[in-house]
Amino acid sequence: MRDKRSYISSKVSSAIFTIALLATSAWAAPRETILHDFKQDGRDGVEPRDSLIFDASGNLYGTTFEGGTHGAGMVFELIPQTGGGWKEKVLHNFNNDGKDGVGPYASLIFDTAGNLYGTTFGGGAIGYGTVFELTPKAGGTWTQKVLHSFNAQTEGFYPTAGLVLDSAGNLYGTTSGNDLTTNGMVFELSPRAGRGWKEKVLYRFKSETVYAGLVLDSAGNLYGTTPKGPGHTGGRVFELVPQKGGRWKEKVLHQFTKNGMDGYFPEATLILDTTGNLYGTTSFGGAHDAGTVFELTPTAEGRWTEALLYSFRKNGIDGAFPDGSLIFDAAGNLFGTTGGGGPDNAGAVFELTPAAGGGWNEKVLHKFRKDGRDGNFPEAGLVLDAEGNLYGTTFEGGTGTCGGGCGTAFEVTP
Repeated sequence: MRDKRSYISSKVSSAIFTIALLATSAWAAPRETILHDFKQDGRDGVEPRDSLIFDASGNLYGTTFEGGTHGAGMVFELIPQTGGGWKEKVLHNFNNDGKDGVGPYASLIFDTAGNLYGTTFGGGAIGYGTVFELTPKAGGTWTQKVLHSFNAQTEGFYPTAGLVLDSAGNLYGTTSGNDLTTNGMVFELSPRAGRGWKEKVLYRFKSETVYAGLVLDSAGNLYGTTPKGPGHTGGRVFELVPQKGGRWKEKVLHQFTKNGMDGYFPEATLILDTTGNLYGTTSFGGAHDAGTVFELTPTAEGRWTEALLYSFRKNGIDGAFPDGSLIFDAAGNLFGTTGGGGPDNAGAVFELTPAAGGGWNEKVLHKFRKDGRDGNFPEAGLVLDAEGNLYGTTFEGGTGTCGGGCGTAFEVTP
């Protein structure tokens, strides 16, 4: 928040200069626009829970956890209109029919052919979640296919995160449980010519659940987070390294500790920069126990060192309790959301800028308000367009009649 001037100059020239400065600040102030207000009308989806993605034409794609014609969630597209505004198009309504998935909790990904892939938290042939594909058809329609239905008896169940695709067309993801326990799992789905997709369990965690997705480096290693470690410690960052014979070995890169400084309970998917450093958020911990942004840097000795870039504050102005992943712009600035904080404790959009001489400066770009119009509680990360505008979702708020609102898709112009 900008400090107001504590004096008024008696000189006319100074007054004019002051007015000009204030006008410039107003023009440069970040501005939020609601792109879509989800409605509980039996057709639209409600409660979008994760990030949006762009296609090459500038259309946005996402999922809602509930709503649609069957109440089981949907996949949607938002199309910018000539003259302003965005139009929603429903690509798929999930159907709790014993085959289709139910409740997509995560964001989508594209392959090079323009097909969409995602996960559902429940549903499928056994009721424990699915991996699905949406294929565009002539005339603007899309065809959905379930690639895998999870079986809690012998593999994972209840995936809450999106997928990552390697150059060979294999999909990697996580489930929050496996083998009828609350311990997470990492899996791979590989396409087989004419024979569907084959699932392989890459790693079973022994005492940790997994909510976040994975990030893949150029060497084929996978990175992720667990919100709680063994003995209910503060969670950790892990790396999975492929071994001979098809096995994968886990390496713990950082163990979060509840020590009043370090963050804990990481829920979001990590991101990698061009030099191999990892960045992420924790929902709690830090100097004010309101969450952190952290960086992990590999050392020459094979270890990783953590640096806390920012600790959020519970002061009614700053955001608090980040749940979503981060995103870089071309200048090296970080952007993200917090699920709480701000004057109404309804969340915020923030920017972290590297400072000269070290450290990072935070700027709150938007504070969500519980005013019956704005979105509330952004759980997911953001996506950037070529002009530097930010796009995201809130799972509550807006004008929809879902109690606390049905959620929104929004744009913030820095």
